[in-house]
Amino acid sequence: MPIQLNATVLMSGVDYFDDQAAINPFMHADIAIDRTKARAEHDSIRAAFESAGVHVVQVAPPANCQDGVYTANWALIRDDKAVMSVLPNARTGEEAYAEYILRGQGKTIVKIPVGLRFSGQGDALPCGNHLLAGSHYRTDQAVHRFLAAELGYEVITLQTIPARDSVGNPVINTASGWPDSFFYDIDLAIAVLRVDLIAWCPAAFVPRSQQTIRALPLSKIEVSLEEAMRGFACNLVSTGETVIMSAHAPRLQAAIEAEGMRTVTPRISELAKGGGYIRCKSLTLTNLE
Repeated sequence: MPIQLNATVLMSGVDYFDDQAAINPFMHADIAIDRTKARAEHDSIRAAFESAGVHVVQVAPPANCQDGVYTANWALIRDDKAVMSVLPNARTGEEAYAEYILRGQGKTIVKIPVGLRFSGQGDALPCGNHLLAGSHYRTDQAVHRFLAAELGYEVITLQTIPARDSVGNPVINTASGWPDSFFYDIDLAIAVLRVDLIAWCPAAFVPRSQQTIRALPLSKIEVSLEEAMRGFACNLVSTGETVIMSAHAPRLQAAIEAEGMRTVTPRISELAKGGGYIRCKSLTLTNLE
């Protein structure tokens, strides 16, 4: 029987969703957030998960946290262990709450070494025993060795392309003080469809990481830069049979369906103003074999 990916996921809510602390390039403090519309979109994502057989654990969002809807960044979980994230300044209020919630789910809490950054599942995507792990922007590469030791994954270190200013220099985000990228978390550039199949945007990665991904013993679907950036194509959730994905990535959708998989495409626009999409709204608690 095939592995059911994302059998149980954790979601929160949009009560405090905002983009006033613009900690990624998609956020614009001068553009208002419509929380009523965001709530309807969030409900549609949950409905899509449940229609695909995903069990959703719903919790209240952390109070006064603009990004608390993005539960994927709270931790990385394997079996009973949860390696907790260390988030940008505007998100530190989520950390204690995430720990409280995951303890309540019966997880053993693991903290990364002091002084390091880690963006949780947003920057660390399990694919069988491989862990596709981002670096440089929200996660320090030193964390990769820690994840390998704690969780037993074979970690594949990757880096996406940096955001650059008008003269080509890498950008430091003025709100967070951290290096910036339109693919600041790796789940915006690569996705796990099955344990033997990934979708990825080659143009989103630096050349060395492109070579690394091409060499992986996995089947691959290539995603255009346009669909990855404008359509959030890679920010999806797959059960291994059904893929809940962007309604604005028709080429990737067709390629997934050609693999014999079903797609569900909730329409998202308001939630994307925070720089996150479908994968970002859910933290995987369990996979089933």
